[in-house]
Amino acid sequence: MTAKIKPARGAAYARIMGVGGYRPVRVVPNEEILKHIDSSDEWIRSRSGIATRHWAGPEETVSAMSLEAAGKAIADAGITADQIGAVIVSTVSHFKQTPAVATEIAHKVGAGKPAAFDISAGCAGFGYGLAMARDMVTGGSAEHVLVIGVERLSDLTDLEDRATAFLFGDGAGAVVVGPSAEPAIGPVVWGSEGDKAETIKQTVAWDVYREETDVRFPAITQEGQAVFRWAVFEMAKIAQQALDEAGVSPEDLDVFIPHQANMRIIDSMVKTLKLPESVTVARDVETTGNTSAASIPLAMERLLATGAAKSGDTALLIGFGAGLVYAATVVTLP
Repeated sequence: MTAKIKPARGAAYARIMGVGGYRPVRVVPNEEILKHIDSSDEWIRSRSGIATRHWAGPEETVSAMSLEAAGKAIADAGITADQIGAVIVSTVSHFKQTPAVATEIAHKVGAGKPAAFDISAGCAGFGYGLAMARDMVTGGSAEHVLVIGVERLSDLTDLEDRATAFLFGDGAGAVVVGPSAEPAIGPVVWGSEGDKAETIKQTVAWDVYREETDVRFPAITQEGQAVFRWAVFEMAKIAQQALDEAGVSPEDLDVFIPHQANMRIIDSMVKTLKLPESVTVARDVETTGNTSAASIPLAMERLLATGAAKSGDTALLIGFGAGLVYAATVVTLP
């Protein structure tokens, strides 16, 4: 006789319950970057919109920054850490391949024995983690999921690379995803274009150091113009698909929170999507730089903290980057 397996019982819907962020203490202005490259503050601002970024100190590790952001998100969600059933951490700058830093974070935050794992999806990593968390909650494998995007990109920055030296910052952003009585995280539109993987990449693989000890430490490099064109034209289409999947029009939006890669990309996407002036647009990149997987939750946290966005607002999120990968969804802000 074939046994009948009981179906998993999840919530009808999922929502973002709380958000938290952490920015390192040290603020690095463009003037400091200019000590290493032949450029100007005006050029950096005109090309990227970045004026300052935060760089982590020795004690502000990937784990330490994550714990700060996670603690705030859990408190904001109104739950206790032992209610967390899964921890997902998106990062490309945790240098220890194994064990996953998510396991350390889960233990130190007091979550008990949840499922815990890392993902590597570059600047779309938070979107990937959010989509998985929603499916966990509705599928019944976890009631509450902690999703963290965290980076120490200063460790992977070539200060002599004029094209990228000014771009990257450090930080951590976190959200708690839990059950909802109504839809609050829309369908994800995600994917990859591996034929363009060379446009954003790490300069050398780690295993080169087995035999060549004089190789320069790895850094992130990119083909700026190719990435710009792809992000502006292709990602606007993905953002529109996410709106369509959620049944939301640009006029229905309250907030737009794109990956904080570059101010010119953000402004171009706003124009291409024909977003009304009433839509609040996250421009956290000006003072935080490009923090990859951390950029969307950090920008979300700042908008809510400053009152530029409010609980219950409808927001379009889109992340895109190395791979090339992307993820977009519409959410109700916590």
